[in-house]
Amino acid sequence: MNLLLSLLELAGTFVFALSGAMAAAQKRLDIFGLAVLAFATGTVGGITRDLLIGATPPLAIADARYGAATMLAAFVVFFGYRWVDHISRPVAIFDAAGLSLFAVGGSIRALEYGISPVMAVVMGIITGIGGGIMRDVLIDRLPMVLAPTELYATAALLGSAIAVTGMTLAWPFLPTVVGAALLCFFVRYMAMRRGWHLPVPRVDT
Repeated sequence: MNLLLSLLELAGTFVFALSGAMAAAQKRLDIFGLAVLAFATGTVGGITRDLLIGATPPLAIADARYGAATMLAAFVVFFGYRWVDHISRPVAIFDAAGLSLFAVGGSIRALEYGISPVMAVVMGIITGIGGGIMRDVLIDRLPMVLAPTELYATAALLGSAIAVTGMTLAWPFLPTVVGAALLCFFVRYMAMRRGWHLPVPRVDT
């Protein structure tokens, strides 16, 4: 379980860092800017979670593999932007994948530190959305989590809730993790492709 959890977080770090590097490239930042945005996007969510649950130093700082994953993502985008752009809708797909991996992994990590199930779900959401918020703030755009046409935190909530429920009820680990991550990704992806969104208030002007 610990090995799979580490792989989840490393994979989440890499794909989130890719989304940050792609956003930086689209803003025409130099290689240093790509590296900074990749690192921030890939690690801020996990660092925030670890500080809140008392896991210090945060894993993204204590383990050099996390920083290396973000730098690898920056170099992949710097030297292979057209290839990365070709295989996906640049930021959105990687962001959805990172959200799914981080939400599920973050909630399970919180459970391991004795956090209550409800707050473990919250920690999963924070892990999932933290990097994306930092990325959007740094490039001066409205964070996706606040956009009325996005299902962002909601997708993270669903994935985290399934993961925590499975862990609490002792469901088989691998199917629970995969199912929770796929659900999160599916909801986020359908929000992008089909315009799924939560109800918004009707304001007369």
